[in-house]
Amino acid sequence: MTELFGTDGIRGTVGKWPLVPEFFLEIGKSAGRILISDNNNANIVVGRDTRSSGPMLQSALVSGLMASGVVAIDAEVIPTSGVAWLIKKMGAAAGAVISASHNPVEQNGVKFFSADGQKLSPDTERKIERIALAANMVEAETRIPSWKIGRATNGGVLHELYIQALLSEHPNRFLEGLKIILDCANGAASWIAPQVFDRAGARVIALNASPTGENINVKCGSEHIRRYPGEMGALIQHYQADFGLAFDGDADRVAFVDNTGKLIDGDYILGLLAHYLGGHGWLLANSVVTTTMRNAGLKTFVESSGFKMFETRVGDKYVVEKLVELKSQNNQVGQFGLGGEQSGHVILLNDEFTTGDGIRTALYLMHAYLESGHKNMGDFTASVNKTPQIIASAHVGSGPRIDRNDLDSLEEQIIDITPGINRINLRYSGTEPIFRVMLESDHESTEEDLAQIAYELCQDAQKTSGVNDGKIDILNCTRGGLISL
Repeated sequence: MTELFGTDGIRGTVGKWPLVPEFFLEIGKSAGRILISDNNNANIVVGRDTRSSGPMLQSALVSGLMASGVVAIDAEVIPTSGVAWLIKKMGAAAGAVISASHNPVEQNGVKFFSADGQKLSPDTERKIERIALAANMVEAETRIPSWKIGRATNGGVLHELYIQALLSEHPNRFLEGLKIILDCANGAASWIAPQVFDRAGARVIALNASPTGENINVKCGSEHIRRYPGEMGALIQHYQADFGLAFDGDADRVAFVDNTGKLIDGDYILGLLAHYLGGHGWLLANSVVTTTMRNAGLKTFVESSGFKMFETRVGDKYVVEKLVELKSQNNQVGQFGLGGEQSGHVILLNDEFTTGDGIRTALYLMHAYLESGHKNMGDFTASVNKTPQIIASAHVGSGPRIDRNDLDSLEEQIIDITPGINRINLRYSGTEPIFRVMLESDHESTEEDLAQIAYELCQDAQKTSGVNDGKIDILNCTRGGLISL
């Protein structure tokens, strides 16, 4: 395992190593050296979200890339998926995004993409990290003559290409007649998403689309809506909108709220898109790829519809790996590899788009909804029936962790002694100092019953880490919203 790279790049608190300009300079040097190999003038696309720390860290990263002979194309503020798309569109050697996705504004990070628009392999991450962490950077530096030093170019004009690519997959103004609410999380979707849905014909009410650098994900965005879907529900009623949707900070996630105020998360989206794509013969390998955190109701819906389901470890990179494997075995023109996470990070893999894209996912779900003929989003989503499920998240700081073997034993013990629990997953987040508990029941236990068990497990994890009275959130994955004990 690498020391710094988690399941979604490097993340941390700005001002604390490694989230400091000095290290981003070194990670830029090492990334450039590894990602462009002997091509000292190769292009690398660099984008960011709207955090105030973004320009500082991006400047340092780009300086390091230039020192390695890279031509850094500054795509400015753009969704993560936009960078991945531009890499392939422009034939670039790689890409990088300065973002901490749905994390709080005081955090930031960097994730890299290869020439195929996908996240780097662990081996490549290890190589980049090893050089960046070298004790004697003088020896680790690539010696480049001054005439081979790279440069930075403005790529902001490339946003229009990305917007046109999103719209080109659907009929002109196909959303006419819909009134929708967009929560842009004051993040990377703030300028692009309202344009896309407006040009697709919808009447758009854009909220949280005025980034200040300090308000990204603050009481807004997909993670907030997952916890408080009633807020979006009230706005839908107030504006008499058809439904609402919310993105996270870098716009690779999306969550919907229907006309009744019910949350439509990634499980619903995956099931409904499987039905839509499969009905047209567009579903790659007639399969859906999810992580172990998926709901049993999704599995039942997918398999009863005649499709297969594959499960991976938690992390979109593992979902993409499985989709790429399926594509190599079943590569047919016009098919989409469908996979994703309950969080709303959904991948519609084809030759052009290779990573999760909240805006693109939303367009496809809306297309499926309109084609279904249902009168409202609530009726459209009713066919996916979720079982009782909760996910608890506990802040555990940087202290000791419970050993993986002990977590495995705990999982077995809880299933053995608790009637009705059919699945449990205990893990530490790969992107945040968070301990997570997923519990699922076959209806014998309610969400509140599951929440009580999860709360006690979270307290044990906090005690192990030396955290007293740390924050514990318990999300109702069946209906959305937080559970209070």
